[in-house]
Amino acid sequence: MAKVAKRMQKAYEGLDREKLYTVEEAVSVLKDRSAVKFDETIEVSMNLGVDPRHADQMVRGVVSLPNGTGKTVRVAVFARGPKADEAKEAGADVVGAEDLMEACQKGEINFERCIATPDMMAVVGRLGKILGPKGLMPNPKLGTVTMDVKAAVEAAKAGQVEFRVEKAGIIHGGVAKASFDADKIVENVNTFINAVVKAKPSGAKGTYVKRVGVTSSMGPGLKIDVATLSE
Repeated sequence: MAKVAKRMQKAYEGLDREKLYTVEEAVSVLKDRSAVKFDETIEVSMNLGVDPRHADQMVRGVVSLPNGTGKTVRVAVFARGPKADEAKEAGADVVGAEDLMEACQKGEINFERCIATPDMMAVVGRLGKILGPKGLMPNPKLGTVTMDVKAAVEAAKAGQVEFRVEKAGIIHGGVAKASFDADKIVENVNTFINAVVKAKPSGAKGTYVKRVGVTSSMGPGLKIDVATLSE
């Protein structure tokens, strides 16, 4: 049997691991038990009743969190001419065309979000096997293939989060920092959950949201009472 680290033993001390919490209760517990020297990330995990191997059960989307994530996001933009200038003015960290493609092919991927103008997709398409597995491939459905480069960059910088269901039917995402006020964390958590709920695919049958959990980087994982969730 695996030995439980002292840190985790302390994190769970006095907690009933089977208890179901409201989002407000869970956030309060995580903030009270944060005892590390860095600002932990508050994360949400959702177990969904879908099989993403079927196209009509894929869950994917993007959500703008009302209070941001507290994380500095590096944004890359594939664009030329005036649109490249627009991206730089909007605050993009990396802007380029073929030169950016070549850098990515060399493994120089120092960004967390990738945006492209439609005319650049012939270039970006060559990076499918590189950007795809990292979840960085621009996608028109997520608003990352667009002519409105300024709005896309600003949204990414302001706290826009992408989500995509994994093979096991699980979605997770970092939605806030432990240093945020409790009400702001709660608002972000609920916004993320509601976005996933609204992204329910047509092929989903039976119970869609099976389980929801909230945790912090070094804190305990708390189960959320799905019945208490509301849009």
